[in-house]
Amino acid sequence: MSVDYIRQSISDGEELIHIAHFHWMYMVGAFLNALFSFFLALFIIIIALKFEPMIFGTVNEGVTFTEQIMNLHAGVKILAFFIFVMGLLKFAQMMIIKATTEIGVTDIRLVYKRGLIARAVGEINIDRVEGVNVLQGVFGRLFGYGRVMVRGMGIGEVILPPIAQPIRFKKAIEHARSKAKKKNNTVVMPTEQQQ
Repeated sequence: MSVDYIRQSISDGEELIHIAHFHWMYMVGAFLNALFSFFLALFIIIIALKFEPMIFGTVNEGVTFTEQIMNLHAGVKILAFFIFVMGLLKFAQMMIIKATTEIGVTDIRLVYKRGLIARAVGEINIDRVEGVNVLQGVFGRLFGYGRVMVRGMGIGEVILPPIAQPIRFKKAIEHARSKAKKKNNTVVMPTEQQQ
């Protein structure tokens, strides 16, 4: 995951605390989408090859496998191709999301940037974060990934995509919150002493 936007947007005196990364299971899911669509398209073609002679009464003896596929009904070939293309598009979408998403925590804010051409950036000031929840299923617990849900004052909930080590990310937010409180206390203390 690239962190170009986060590094470019850091202001003077702001410290980058943690960058979240997609877990390798996210890529496994993307590859499984492509693989599943390929095998589903192949299954449709094989079923059509088996049952088309029974339905239409055609004989396929002495014809090669490639010729049998070429002689299939156009609707079957279009359906198989459509399913395969949809799996490839889902794979491409997931990989683009992985390549163009940046999630980071600084001592001032939480940054969540998405988008390839159009950019959508969500930022929450650390002192406006009310709570952080980690959402992990069984596989998430076993393999160390999950979603993080951040509740902010006045903005509701932001659910981040599946990331590696979500508990570490939660601790980074908590660390940033305590650092911001200390920074605010040191700024307030000298003015109180003057009075």
